[in-house]
Amino acid sequence: MVMQALAFPTFSFTTKSSENKRFIMDPIRKKFVLLTPEEWVRQHVIQDLMDKGISKTRLSIEKQFEVMGQQKRFDVVVAGANASIALLVECKAPEMPITQATFDQIARYQLALNANYLMVTNGLQHIYCQIDYDKQAYHFMPDFPLKGLAL
Repeated sequence: MVMQALAFPTFSFTTKSSENKRFIMDPIRKKFVLLTPEEWVRQHVIQDLMDKGISKTRLSIEKQFEVMGQQKRFDVVVAGANASIALLVECKAPEMPITQATFDQIARYQLALNANYLMVTNGLQHIYCQIDYDKQAYHFMPDFPLKGLAL
């Protein structure tokens, strides 16, 4: 299975095949996980964040949490200072367009997690925004501002 090129730098990944399935090593979960199109995007996000200087110890991958009484699972979270969440990332497969429904999903997660920044990506398109809690607004930006961010 050849995975498609994404709008990220080129990274080197460790993969393996078993029982006609392909797996990719997740450096955060420290195990091989099934290589799906969404996982391909998630692994690129992880590598990109680490390449930008985010420590592995600040990354959480696919953890369960509760929002409005329902169990949900986030894709990637970057821990910030004082147990805050600096960045919440929602990953979609490349063939999935980023729609209002996608953004509504991460906004619901935001209600429970209170991240400072959000990122939605299908690997081809990345949308970043900062949450302004005082004005209850989203400020969209061209990239995630790692420099100067209190991580």
